[in-house]
Amino acid sequence: MQKFCTELATHTPIDQRERSSIAIFCERAPLLRAPFDEHSDPTHVTASAIVVGASGVVLHLHKRLNMWLQPGGHIDDGESIQDAALREAREETGLVVSHPKDGAKFIHLDVHPGPRGHTHLDVRYLLIAANQTFAPVEGESMQVKWFDWDAALVTAEDGARGAILAARKIIGS
Repeated sequence: MQKFCTELATHTPIDQRERSSIAIFCERAPLLRAPFDEHSDPTHVTASAIVVGASGVVLHLHKRLNMWLQPGGHIDDGESIQDAALREAREETGLVVSHPKDGAKFIHLDVHPGPRGHTHLDVRYLLIAANQTFAPVEGESMQVKWFDWDAALVTAEDGARGAILAARKIIGS
């Protein structure tokens, strides 16, 4: 985690919330015994993605939190953060998604409360959707939608807005 914090030094935060999140991440993450294990500590690293495509930005209505969020979740044992972002986006949307052609692109970091009193140190990547039709896996929220950029910014919960703005800046829409 210390190496990632060193890399974060070159990242330009999109807003004050992300700036504060980076400081918290770099303070807490290096101290975690098992940073990806949601059961070893109430604070852990999670992965999510801003999925973009011809129709705009994908959000899903989180089934427990009842908020429109970007796809994401916990990191499986042995999985990298960027691979977890891909897996979670595929599971929660059913879309064919990939990292941009030039490789995995970290775009945002957010620290926020998770369920059961946990704190999520959420690392966010940009993903590109190759198709438009949703097919979430069984057990995931079936409420998945494409939003144009402005509607996504209005609809998404506060913590997702910075990531959407960061993606929009990269994509140029």
